[in-house]
Amino acid sequence: MPLSVFSLMLVVFGLTTGEFVIAGLVPDVAAGLSVSVPAAGLLVSAYAVGMIVGGPVVTVLTARIGRKPLIIGLVAVSVLGNLGSAVAPGYAVLLLSRFVAGLIVATFFAVAITTTAAMAPEGRQSSMIAKVALGMNLGIILGTPLGTFVGHHAGWRATFVAVAAITLLALLLVLRFVPAFPAAGGSAVRDLRVLADREVQLGIVLTAVGNLGVVTVFTYIAPLLTDVAGFAADAVPVLLLVYGAGAVIGNLLGGRLADRALMPSLAWMLTALAGTLVLWWLAADNRVAVAVLTFVLGALAFAIIPGMQTRVLTAAGAAPTLAIAVNASGFQLAAAFGGWLGGGLMAGAGPRALYPAAALTTLAGLGIALAMLRRDRAKTVSPPAATAAER
Repeated sequence: MPLSVFSLMLVVFGLTTGEFVIAGLVPDVAAGLSVSVPAAGLLVSAYAVGMIVGGPVVTVLTARIGRKPLIIGLVAVSVLGNLGSAVAPGYAVLLLSRFVAGLIVATFFAVAITTTAAMAPEGRQSSMIAKVALGMNLGIILGTPLGTFVGHHAGWRATFVAVAAITLLALLLVLRFVPAFPAAGGSAVRDLRVLADREVQLGIVLTAVGNLGVVTVFTYIAPLLTDVAGFAADAVPVLLLVYGAGAVIGNLLGGRLADRALMPSLAWMLTALAGTLVLWWLAADNRVAVAVLTFVLGALAFAIIPGMQTRVLTAAGAAPTLAIAVNASGFQLAAAFGGWLGGGLMAGAGPRALYPAAALTTLAGLGIALAMLRRDRAKTVSPPAATAAER
């Protein structure tokens, strides 16, 4: 792997770890700041809201900045956001710090992908982009459980210091190895028009709704594993590692399936994801079953992402950077609403209610995917065949 690509991958690793590690530390943060578990879960929502707001706004406002200085500025904001989280004196400051750290993530992902494609040799763009995206998988399979382990043994603040240190190291590598590229240029108005395209809109809605159920469960996976399934707190990092292993495998398989049949594969995977959530609901207090389903859930949660990303990119045409950023915001919209929805269910009906609610929202995503599939098939009907049928 070229060091230029590795440096961008390491940034993605740090950003992903900073996003997801809070899921394993929700009880620790709640206890440390003397707030409720649902309130601590809203820290996931704050990061997600930052991504939702920052995705389109930051991408449009920075469109004329050269890619390398833009990347440096975005990563610097992430470092400051994580350091702010580490030293936050109270809940409100921590909530604000998570929001700030999330503001730059969607734009960074979009710029990193286009920069990597520009650096890649002819015919190897996809494989280079996949290596950058590997940072996301590693952030889940390694960063999240390791960060949870650090948080359990050195305090949750130490986890954010570690995330800031890793991201700062990545920034130094970016300074050294990533070449300078000019700004993307173009008109902000022209780029914004892509958001009016119906296919782009449907793709973003599919990302938001299709991921809502699984991110709701993942946000509260620590209390679900300990309070419902009966695992010890020390087992949570191990089970997050299991989830991450499933995510890596699911991401690879999902990409291959999407290459063969994009919307049909998405429909089948969303069906399987809803079924997995129902099975977890039925076997919520069986630790063996929960351990197995944790792996399956991770695999399916990330198997659907390549296809959703491809769908938006295919529809975006001339403004892929903005489309990627907004699609990332769509995913984070699911994360933000999932934090609120899960917190409300835990405070009201109880933690077990998360599973059927997550299954129902996943089925709603399946409905959107099936509607898109019908639209695709309708477009393939040739005029001569339609005329013959009319006759």
